[in-house]
Amino acid sequence: MDPLTPYCRELASPGIFQTVLSVLIIFGILLSYLPQHIRIIARRSSFGISPYFVLLGVTSGTSAFANILVFPSTAQDVACCQEISGIACFAGLLGIVQMGMQWLCFFSILLLFVIYFPRATSPTDPLSPVSTSTSGPTYRTALAVTGICLLHALATILISIAFELRQPGAVPAWANFLGILSAILASIQYLPQIYTTLRLQCVGSLSIPMMCIQTPGSLVWAASLAARKGWSGWSIWGVLVVTACLQGTLLTMAIYFEYFGPNNKREGGHRADQDQHAPNGSGLGEGAHSEPLPADRPSEETPLLQSQ
Repeated sequence: MDPLTPYCRELASPGIFQTVLSVLIIFGILLSYLPQHIRIIARRSSFGISPYFVLLGVTSGTSAFANILVFPSTAQDVACCQEISGIACFAGLLGIVQMGMQWLCFFSILLLFVIYFPRATSPTDPLSPVSTSTSGPTYRTALAVTGICLLHALATILISIAFELRQPGAVPAWANFLGILSAILASIQYLPQIYTTLRLQCVGSLSIPMMCIQTPGSLVWAASLAARKGWSGWSIWGVLVVTACLQGTLLTMAIYFEYFGPNNKREGGHRADQDQHAPNGSGLGEGAHSEPLPADRPSEETPLLQSQ
């Protein structure tokens, strides 16, 4: 490709602000997912995280990553890298690195979700033993979600390679399909998690700091990709706008249940009632009375040898 074409000339002189912002977004994506990874590992449980939220998130991320890989402008960026400097090439491919980082981080959540799935306790109550009548997801469901995610990734790779080799003219349509599929999956991704959080009325292993970082960060990332790809790349950055709106809804619910929810008030009121009815702060509730010690019952003050 002629390096003097307008497209390659624009890549040859990347803006400093755009490049620095793109690099910061990559680190921001990694840092935003770390609180969720750390929370699952620290709690040694993925209680409270919906398997269908993980399924939709991974498949949506896979579709978005494949979308930017097969997008026509990406091929032009790679072709221009043969003529422009290495720094300019690196700056031009930062959008791909961003999508790849997001997919890798969410796929790590899938692995942690399966590894720390609560199998010894009920998936709807971490204090209750597991039971066959539990209406929540089972470990078999978690394994099925993992299998579907892997099969979806493999099918996406094979189909993309087949289009590149056999039908290059159909690649733009396939890229748009992947973008639309990613947007649809992302649009419903948070619905199962919103339902799970509403039903449990607690956050569980879901990380509030992660959502606090990602909700505004997704909007900044979308603006960065929109400036790079333009309106023609709506299928790439549009999914981030949808995700930010739904994640903001989940974040609001999570903050409410964590700090102001009925569970907190109920637990606080229960403790207050116990303290109010407990004699001398012993922690015994109402109706629990200490049994008087009979006079003839031995105590620690009873002498070992007593006169007859």
